[in-house]
Amino acid sequence: MPLLRAVGAGALSLLLPASALLVAGSDPAVAKAPATSTSVSARLEQTIRLMSLPQIVQPGGRVANPDTARAAFTATIRPITAGRKVKLQVLKGSSWQTVATVGQNRKGRAQFAAAATSNGQPLTYRAVAASYPDLPAITSRSVSTERWLSPTWTDRFSGTSLSAKWQQRGQTYEPQSSRNCSRGSAKAVKVGGGVVRLSVMRDPNRHTLCPALKAGQVAGHYAYRLNGHIGTDDRFSFKYGVAAARMKFPRLPGQHGSFWMQPVGGMYPGGTGHEIDVIESFGTSRRSSGLWTYIWRYQSGSIVKSGVNIPNTFLSGRRDAWWKRFHVFSVQWKPHLLVFRIDGKETWRIGGKVSQVQQYVILSLLSSDYEIPLIQDSQLPQHMYVDWVRVWETGG
Repeated sequence: MPLLRAVGAGALSLLLPASALLVAGSDPAVAKAPATSTSVSARLEQTIRLMSLPQIVQPGGRVANPDTARAAFTATIRPITAGRKVKLQVLKGSSWQTVATVGQNRKGRAQFAAAATSNGQPLTYRAVAASYPDLPAITSRSVSTERWLSPTWTDRFSGTSLSAKWQQRGQTYEPQSSRNCSRGSAKAVKVGGGVVRLSVMRDPNRHTLCPALKAGQVAGHYAYRLNGHIGTDDRFSFKYGVAAARMKFPRLPGQHGSFWMQPVGGMYPGGTGHEIDVIESFGTSRRSSGLWTYIWRYQSGSIVKSGVNIPNTFLSGRRDAWWKRFHVFSVQWKPHLLVFRIDGKETWRIGGKVSQVQQYVILSLLSSDYEIPLIQDSQLPQHMYVDWVRVWETGG
């Protein structure tokens, strides 16, 4: 999402180094107290680290309680042996029980989803990589889900009105932001049924057509639009941690739904704050999922965009679609790393100079001039639904 859209100015998990090394086959149950991320080395030939993440796994077609979402776990094993079987095990009493088995991927990771609690109590997990040619089995130290059970900030959109946690954004037409034909409005934001619905709809106060510009040329004349555009600008911000939203997007192009963050104080040359677009959906087609993840930052005095298109392989099957079912989109933000996930599975990561300042949360369904020609006025309104938003702040 371009910088100019701004108005005005863990699953972060701290990777705690293991205090000691265990040889393969030793009993990890005697290891020290669980952390959220731990690593173990066997014979100095291989290592395994298990990281626990918040409850950011909850695909489904209906509104759901975020407290019932599954926690995400990532085991990282070196050396990389794609296909090597890795088990996630939970401690039950004095014994370990396997809850899932997956293959190590080409990046050396094994990703899991599992319960965060049992009878309201946190759970303890470990990962076990099976023996492999020339490599013995190796077991990670244990990790606990406890630190993630109390989010710093949350909104489940209960009731029938938007809570004071949010404020309306972009309520004027902004040609400089490629929105000559649309503006934010509370009329395009509705709370009910446990969700907030953000819409693109006709502006009832404008009775003429708007010349939509694309690449500096008039691409056509279309109805003026109102957009759902809300943020926590002056209400809440955080630094480092995990931010997640459970969302469902419109199917058609012509607008883009987003969950993103802006730096407090704005983005400017020499500043250390960046725009973080956790997810953007531009509409689904046969050729593309329409989903993108970006960051925008200044580099050598110029704005640089980095990001990826997300494939449909992150859907749960043929009957799943970004516009049919809810999915949890999240970002794990560390001082020198951003990791993006969908339902706990990593989609992209970028390291180096990432934002170092407080960020606030934004939800929007915007219709920029360049995309308006992709949809007919008669196909309005369009809607995006957000079930819940949560932040787990960890600090530096």
